[in-house]
Amino acid sequence: MALTELIEEPTGDGAPPPPSSGAHLSYAGASRVVTAGNAATVELYGNVLRPPVRFDATVKNPLRFREALSALYGVIGSDYRYAPKDRTQYIAYLRLKRDVAPLGVWRAQQAYFDWMLRNDPTALAILDPVVSVHPDQITFEVFGKDESTYACLAIKTDAFSDPGKTEHGTTNIDFSDALYASAQQIRGYRSTRLALGHDAGRPPESRKEVLEKKIQVPDSWLRGFLQVQSAATLPFDHVQLAPMDLYNVLRHLRMNGDRKGKKRGLRFELVPAQQPRIVLEPWETVFTTTGDVFRGKAARLIRVWGRRRLMTMKRLLPFVQSVDVYLLGSGLPSFWVFRCGDITLTLGMTGFTSANWSSALGFDLLLPRKTQDGEPTRKIVAYLGDRWKADAKELAAQTGIKGAALVEAVQVGCQNGELMYDIANGVYRHRPLTEKPIDLARLQFRNPREKVAHDLLTRGKAVRITGENRIAGIGLELTGTVTVTEEKRDYRPQMVLADEGQVRKVTCTCAPFRKQGIKGGPCVHLIALRLAFAEKEAKKAKSDDAVKFETRAFAKREGDVENVVQISLERDKVKYRWGLSGQPMRLQTLRFNTETDARHAYFAKLADLDAKGYLDAIAE
Repeated sequence: MALTELIEEPTGDGAPPPPSSGAHLSYAGASRVVTAGNAATVELYGNVLRPPVRFDATVKNPLRFREALSALYGVIGSDYRYAPKDRTQYIAYLRLKRDVAPLGVWRAQQAYFDWMLRNDPTALAILDPVVSVHPDQITFEVFGKDESTYACLAIKTDAFSDPGKTEHGTTNIDFSDALYASAQQIRGYRSTRLALGHDAGRPPESRKEVLEKKIQVPDSWLRGFLQVQSAATLPFDHVQLAPMDLYNVLRHLRMNGDRKGKKRGLRFELVPAQQPRIVLEPWETVFTTTGDVFRGKAARLIRVWGRRRLMTMKRLLPFVQSVDVYLLGSGLPSFWVFRCGDITLTLGMTGFTSANWSSALGFDLLLPRKTQDGEPTRKIVAYLGDRWKADAKELAAQTGIKGAALVEAVQVGCQNGELMYDIANGVYRHRPLTEKPIDLARLQFRNPREKVAHDLLTRGKAVRITGENRIAGIGLELTGTVTVTEEKRDYRPQMVLADEGQVRKVTCTCAPFRKQGIKGGPCVHLIALRLAFAEKEAKKAKSDDAVKFETRAFAKREGDVENVVQISLERDKVKYRWGLSGQPMRLQTLRFNTETDARHAYFAKLADLDAKGYLDAIAE
């Protein structure tokens, strides 16, 4: 059930609600599927407060259309965040049950919904999708509840027949549980028609209801849309899978539960001119794919997490003809494009379920931090406003903006919410995310602590990394010093980063951390240290002389056995670990007279492992 009105009220513990943006949506009716005999009409009502958008045509393949809408609904309602056991809600349920015992069924239901509205107003809410009608296709964009999964359903105009009046543009549509339930009535033997617009194809005199929604849209939801588009423009490795390859992976996950404390990654072993291999952890089950060979120039070993989010595609999988996977790197976002003929569904997943698309410590670094668009961006937006879509070559030829300036201009346009990058077709599209311009100054940072941390980074040597210690089997221990001139003090933040980038343990000498630890979120100094390390990794000089601390991991598969090697450079020492995957590793430590000799030996060993066919498990 979708709430018709979400009101900002204090939560059960008296804490104020999170920052949000009020969005007023008004519809001429509730979206639904109307059936009459052998005919069905999918009525999708658009927001009357935005410019009119209209599309009316007959669906050629109703079953494929139904399963695509069902998969989209599966993403909207997905929430894979870890939920620890908490008896608070159970105790509240017992109290509510006692209070409503003398009431009738109807009044008891009303009491329950009133309680949910006061304590968890977003639990029953579904944020309405952003829909764009373009000359070549219709797109539906949504986010999951945990904001770790983004889905874009694109239906080409070739998937329809007998088109009626069409008005291009972008709007929101009413989307609810009731629409999903009624969509299950679509059958292959029925003539199904899609009617999208302010009146959903119904004459104005037939309107009997007006659906008003005042939805408090979280800022993180808007920031997630902006970051998805920015991440989609980054370099990636492309893998093509057959539907059966993904089916085998999902079947194994469904038949085998995750093991507590064990690895839960999905590992891609990519070797040029060979079939990609997918390894499921911790079982080390290897699936050799049957799609196209990997056409990259260098071997890659990339690990991604959150694999069970792919289960949302199980209903659409029988109609999928091919799957394109775009991997940005280990622990970074990945995009899965499911091609079903005239229907394409793009799934964008973060590296970790717990790190949503608006996570400041991970994905804000991918964005060009600019809140003002310049003349190049305005020129590109104006061009796409007339043509609706164009690839990079066309934009460069028509606007005269080329190279790095073009990349920056389209990224700023995506960040401003005016453009979107269609990774399935490799083109940029004009898609205004909201009716009014987005307040980027408000969305740039999640909280004041993050803003202060970025300010400290601009102060020269205010944030310094004083130590990097690689702990075998645990991760990288970072130690830093943060100088705050206003307080005339130096703080010493420290954190341990796992191999996949997650923060395992943190500590700081500041007063807020000593009082409440990490319960209130990371302090300014921990955020500054994490950002400084990410900046250092991104700007690391290519010169060998600049490398003093580094650890690389390699793997090589021989049949069902995987040999792993980890080699570390620590100033004048080189540590060499080797063994079989999942078993204790042997260690050899070599100490040299100078740091230069240690670097030469370190890079010589890297070249030797590469020549022996080992895959770099960390290289991006």
